[in-house]
Amino acid sequence: MTEVVAALIWKGDRFMICQRPAHKARGLLWEFVGGKVEPGESREQALIRECREELAVTLSVGGVFTEVVHEYPDLTVHLTLFHAAISEGTPQKLEHNDIRWITPNEIPDYEFCPADTEILKMIRREFATCGDAACNGSVPCDRDI
Repeated sequence: MTEVVAALIWKGDRFMICQRPAHKARGLLWEFVGGKVEPGESREQALIRECREELAVTLSVGGVFTEVVHEYPDLTVHLTLFHAAISEGTPQKLEHNDIRWITPNEIPDYEFCPADTEILKMIRREFATCGDAACNGSVPCDRDI
């Protein structure tokens, strides 16, 4: 099993997603920034290193948002998604095809890596707003998940 870490980075009501390069496995699918944990690294150290390499930013890593195990045809990953914030730098596309900041309500507009499916459902349940006039769009909504 491959240990993988990723960052849930918020800017206001939007979180960062990155589009994988076309030439890599699961090319052009969207994902959270991150990567593999190398031998001798903690998960937090790996996440800081990956974000430095892929985005040229320094992260402040918080607690774990969630963990999932996903079996792809070519590998099985144990993915840990951490709450994180950019403490230094502006994200650059050093590795990814594109970078976007999206709201939880915009999740269905993007095609994500399959390992992220359950995580995205959790984000929609916890952070999406329904837009219903009765709630003024200010409460989490579990419709259309």
